[in-house]
Amino acid sequence: MSDRTKDRLMYALKSRGPNTAATMAKHLGVTAVAVRQHLDALLEADLVEFEDLKGTVGRPRRTWRLSETGNRKFPDNHSGVLVDLLGNIKDLYGEEGLQRLIDARADQSRKSYLTAMKSAKTLSDKLQCLAEQRSEEGYMAEVLKDGENGYLFAENHCSICAAARSCQHFCRSELDLFQEVLGDDVRIERVEHILKGDRRCLYKVSPN
Repeated sequence: MSDRTKDRLMYALKSRGPNTAATMAKHLGVTAVAVRQHLDALLEADLVEFEDLKGTVGRPRRTWRLSETGNRKFPDNHSGVLVDLLGNIKDLYGEEGLQRLIDARADQSRKSYLTAMKSAKTLSDKLQCLAEQRSEEGYMAEVLKDGENGYLFAENHCSICAAARSCQHFCRSELDLFQEVLGDDVRIERVEHILKGDRRCLYKVSPN
């Protein structure tokens, strides 16, 4: 398998979550043998890890996922510099100054998202526009159907994870931002959270 296929394999684990070699082979359009060989190489490099899940019959089912080292291969935008900068702002201007900075960032994002959604008529259209904008920012966002009228908005990567860990105002601001751009007639709830150990941030979205 080429380096490009290796990158696709890691991307699949990041965006689709834990999976078997056979399932990933089908998704990537290559043989299961080739995927297993590459997974062994990634395991040796400490980029993936596996878990053997016992079923009711037969051999345990081996599922693969990215390791902590593997997750760090995906960009966290200038993480060290950003964390240091946030600490300096807090020291100089206090919590209020830090919150004003985060609010200004959210306001800029809100204007950008609303501009992108200008022609969106339905909740589905708005979510697709939002997913495109967030993916451009590195969040690997996607929209999934949830029942008849609801949706799941998933972000498979956090491009500012280190900053969010050091200052959780970012996460609160993000949820408020999504609510504002989607409108008061929409209910949105975060049901999975990377900072709580989940593999992604997942939002349940439905009409009020």
